[in-house]
Amino acid sequence: MASDKPDLPAGVSSPASSIDSFLDAARSLGPLRAGEGGGRLAFALDATASRQPTWDLACALQAEMFDVTAGLGGLKVQLVYYRGADECRSSPYVADTRALGRLMGQIACQGGRTQIGRVLRHLQGEAERSGLKAAVFVGDAMEEDAEALLLDAGRLGVHGVRLFVFQEGNDPHVERTFREMARLTGGAWCRFDAGAANELRTLLRAVATYAAGGQSALLTSRDAGAKRLIAAMGR
Repeated sequence: MASDKPDLPAGVSSPASSIDSFLDAARSLGPLRAGEGGGRLAFALDATASRQPTWDLACALQAEMFDVTAGLGGLKVQLVYYRGADECRSSPYVADTRALGRLMGQIACQGGRTQIGRVLRHLQGEAERSGLKAAVFVGDAMEEDAEALLLDAGRLGVHGVRLFVFQEGNDPHVERTFREMARLTGGAWCRFDAGAANELRTLLRAVATYAAGGQSALLTSRDAGAKRLIAAMGR
């Protein structure tokens, strides 16, 4: 993945109009200037066909990640997603919930295989380039070599990036790999259930708190999601 551009190599199966819409929205945001404050969080999502309902849920919940961090110096979020045959893209970091909502609104889920390895390698590049320390990954499937993914996750851990993995569904093979990915980075694994929107809301708020204020902010938070996330990080 190229770490200095909002667009990444696209798959041939993606409609040109949807790609152009995403790129136009991403480019209009502009990159952060060097020295700008605020914590950084990568928000990476599987946008393959099975995930449209929870993509819509994530769109609805993302605004609260910004709200909860206002008193901690703010939050800059980069959207990363994959879908289709070979499409994997990232946005610039944004500090505006409406801007991120517009970006997510440009994307419709499409069939395709998982590209988790590309996401993990991109996050490693972001750690080197921008000092990224926290990332969320939301997905329901894993069609890649588990050992290769764990190697990439271990490298993320070496770079000091904590990965918070939210799994949709109950596939035990996926769960084993996702849990280990999170453990290798010192992050946490949690279930992502579209029927538990309030629980998801508190967990995303907790991750945002960590990204903006570090573990001390998480430890002093009174949010129920922070307590669950701290417990999950200790497993």
